[in-house]
Amino acid sequence: MDKNSLTLLILNGKGAGNEDLRAAINTLRDEGFNIAVRVTWEKGDGQRYLDEAITLEAETVVAGGGDGTINEIATALAAIEASARPVLGILPLGTANDFATSVGIPAEMEPALRLAIQGKASMIDLARVNQDRYFINMATGGFGTRITTETPEKLKSALGGVSYFIHGLMRMDTLKADSCEISGPDFHWQGDALVIGIGNGRQAGGGQRLCPSALINDGQLDISIVTAQELLPTLMHSLTGDDDNPGIVRKKLQSLHILSPHEMTFNLDGEPLSGREFHIDVLPGALSCRLPPQCPLLA
Repeated sequence: MDKNSLTLLILNGKGAGNEDLRAAINTLRDEGFNIAVRVTWEKGDGQRYLDEAITLEAETVVAGGGDGTINEIATALAAIEASARPVLGILPLGTANDFATSVGIPAEMEPALRLAIQGKASMIDLARVNQDRYFINMATGGFGTRITTETPEKLKSALGGVSYFIHGLMRMDTLKADSCEISGPDFHWQGDALVIGIGNGRQAGGGQRLCPSALINDGQLDISIVTAQELLPTLMHSLTGDDDNPGIVRKKLQSLHILSPHEMTFNLDGEPLSGREFHIDVLPGALSCRLPPQCPLLA
């Protein structure tokens, strides 16, 4: 890319004090890269800054934050006409950084920023829920969703992604399955699910690889339904290996429908959505995203 092309970095307010990031931005600016920084403070800031990026004809918009920040920017990008849509770059500054970790983005600020600005752009899929909500990484339901939303901020700050798993062990007494019916092309399942993972990406909840074979550019979603009554061994298995697990039902689908007799909550890249009925489909090649050359999630 041309160094003079504008990159707009939309930074989650929680990461604004990151000194390594400040140093990386200054280094790249000294090399001639045109980088503008905007910091979010409240809901809707991401959309406003993206509107500014369009006005300024920015070539790249970098989402600096965790999975929720990436979700907000990706959702806003999807609504922009393809011809005017900037490329998405990702800077991992959250607690778990599940999407950034699984696609192979460096944790160190300077190489991550260089990749976000200079990396090769690849077309990737986006998942849509009930026509108006989206996720770039994963939708999770059941026990896993409750753990992700309930894990205390102090535990997240101290332990990072593993905090979700530890908090899960602490809350085993609250274990409760969700009764639901899941259907799609040539697929039907009905029963009690402890955890449901619908993956464009592979992992959620701080490193749990719920959808270990998911690809972000295959035009399909990977669904994993944890049906085992022994949740702890199943979770341990998902953390330590990707081979077949008899307690998990897996399927690749372009779309699926979930119906429940009671209200369920799905976590869309960390953003909760509650209801009794969910229609989820994939939008193939919806976004252009700068990813590492050997990204394991590209077909």
